[in-house]
Amino acid sequence: MQDQTLTFILAGGAGSRLYPLTASRSKPSVPFGGKYRIIDFTLTNCLHSGLRRILVLTQYKSHSLNKHLRDGWSIYNPELGEYITPVPAQMNSGEQWYQGTADAIFQNLNLLERSNAEYTLILAGDHIYRMDYAAMLSSHQEQGADVTIACMEVPVEQAKSFGVVVINEDLKIIAFEEKPDQPTPHPENPEKALVSMGLYVFSTKLLSQTLAQDQQNDASNHDFGKDILPLMVQQHNVQAYKFGGARGRVTPDYYWRDVGTLDAYYQANMDLLNPVPPLNLYQRNWPIRTYQPQAPPARTIIGSSGDESICVNSILAGGVVISGGNVRHSILSHDVFIDDSAIIEKSILFGDVRVGAGAKLRNCIIDQNVNIPPGEQIGYDLDKDRNRFTVSEQGIVIVPRGFVFVS
Repeated sequence: MQDQTLTFILAGGAGSRLYPLTASRSKPSVPFGGKYRIIDFTLTNCLHSGLRRILVLTQYKSHSLNKHLRDGWSIYNPELGEYITPVPAQMNSGEQWYQGTADAIFQNLNLLERSNAEYTLILAGDHIYRMDYAAMLSSHQEQGADVTIACMEVPVEQAKSFGVVVINEDLKIIAFEEKPDQPTPHPENPEKALVSMGLYVFSTKLLSQTLAQDQQNDASNHDFGKDILPLMVQQHNVQAYKFGGARGRVTPDYYWRDVGTLDAYYQANMDLLNPVPPLNLYQRNWPIRTYQPQAPPARTIIGSSGDESICVNSILAGGVVISGGNVRHSILSHDVFIDDSAIIEKSILFGDVRVGAGAKLRNCIIDQNVNIPPGEQIGYDLDKDRNRFTVSEQGIVIVPRGFVFVS
């Protein structure tokens, strides 16, 4: 089925809740895990699922994302009909940018129809997860579905932030509730609700017809969750595909995180430091692909004071140098330098960060190209930090890209 499928990745969101990490980049291109970008996980899933025709719909501050796709994902052969192609918003069908998720697909309806694909897979480019889409496509075909929605169980209270699906015993969706105040519980577990993951398989002809009809409705938000899916549930065979099953060809679906807030993003990174991480980056039959700069191996050296470097339970990318510093439970991206007697605890440092001698960082996210002065302390006095930086609800301090400290 994969050769009959066209994949759209929605990667144009502003990611305002991740500000200031999204001040100069789109959410899918935010660094993650010391080496990757958020979109790498969706693209890796496509790669391992055998999908070879992929359109990445971009819009908001897309230069960083486009560069990453060019440098790290120019891996398919166009002469064989394979591609990963960024498609910027172009006002193909009017004088407005993308007005919603469904409108983003509608404005590229010419690409969809030109593909002659029987199936259309629509994905979000801003989640961290591992999933074999081939299994979902097979389920769509086996069930004779018009639409298949990837779903997962969450506690009922958390379901208020999602599109909630109500199913019968055959996994047919009989109702779709977009962010309801009182979510309908799962019929087999009243403490859980089944929610949409924002991943859909459509039969292409029906999708084209539905999007065209939606554009005629002036009251529509042109959004899949708010408009398209609730209506289709009433008129068509819409099936649920349960995430977390064992249908995958290579590996079962496993782990999914929405990293839409600073605290969720921080915690998903910290999850990687667990003794048994919920997302295994070292799984050899499902390697995560990315672009990484040509950097030398990470190393530790004795500092100028004679102190030995200490690195405990941390992730270090290429080019990291710890020169007599102390790094604990932290993630350091490429070309980070930690000077003598500096202490880094429970923090995430993006690329090209330098931490001066004796500086202390705790519960921080330091964006790219920042020089932390010697003796500076961040994460120890949140009232002081709030006057200079963004501090999340759970007390994580974010130093923006290129921030210059005033002495």
